[in-house]
Amino acid sequence: MQNQEIVKIIENLKGRRNYEEKRASKLGFASLYDYFEDKISKQQKAVENEKKELEAAKDNEQPKAAKKSCSCC
Repeated sequence: MQNQEIVKIIENLKGRRNYEEKRASKLGFASLYDYFEDKISKQQKAVENEKKELEAAKDNEQPKAAKKSCSCC
């Protein structure tokens, strides 16, 4: 089963199709479809990692704001 998003990307390449085909073969992909499938999955993983980093940063900042500098206040 093919992903329709990838099929649309390939159809809309027009003048860049030769470039992308050469790049895919250079990187060792059997087809242009495989190349774009890998490219999209890497982008999704990067977005997920960025979200995790932002959540971790927010979690780390919240306890610092709750702490008081001295016990007298």
